[in-house]
Amino acid sequence: MPDQLFEAMRQSVIDGAPDTATELAQQALASGVDPLEAVNQGFAAGITFAGEQFGCGQIYLPDLLASAEAMKAAMSILEPEMLKQGSQREALGKVVLGTAKGDIHDIGKNLVATILAASGFQIFDLGTSVTPEQFVAKAKEVDADIVGVSALLTTTMAGQKAVIEALDRNGLRPRVKAIIGGAAVTSKWAAEIGADGYSRNAIDALELAKNLMGKGTALA
Repeated sequence: MPDQLFEAMRQSVIDGAPDTATELAQQALASGVDPLEAVNQGFAAGITFAGEQFGCGQIYLPDLLASAEAMKAAMSILEPEMLKQGSQREALGKVVLGTAKGDIHDIGKNLVATILAASGFQIFDLGTSVTPEQFVAKAKEVDADIVGVSALLTTTMAGQKAVIEALDRNGLRPRVKAIIGGAAVTSKWAAEIGADGYSRNAIDALELAKNLMGKGTALA
């Protein structure tokens, strides 16, 4: 049953069907499915697939935004339960998140924020089109362990580099780890700009954050 449910969840996001996604999320909670598992194995798999399709030009921005709406609908049902569980978990670290300057897309970032929070990280979400100075100020203010910068568009990826340079200039690294993600982002780009890590999707981001805090399963 869960496998069929997860597949239906994934498909509801790919299809951009918010009503179906809402029903499936409610069904999952009613059936006692762990909400984090429902996100990771169901809905997040759908948005990851949609993001990859967008990244290689198979679908267009309106399609991706429709998928995001379905994802948002499911999360509005599952998130309260996930955050309740997250507050009961061991505190893993403080993470400042935001989308790079000039980029107003927040699908992936919001998903990363929810999954990290549900797993025990304390999240400080700066929103979209965040300047390097804002990242630095927040990291100093909250004594962050990790700064995560998202960019959906190739044109705003340079903003990720600018944030890392600003963290370096302000003497925050290597203590503060910098991670990046987004549809167009690659591990090659992460290495080029000196990031501490890159994640393809929200589930990878959780494992990456845990590993950087020394709390993850060791990478092979």
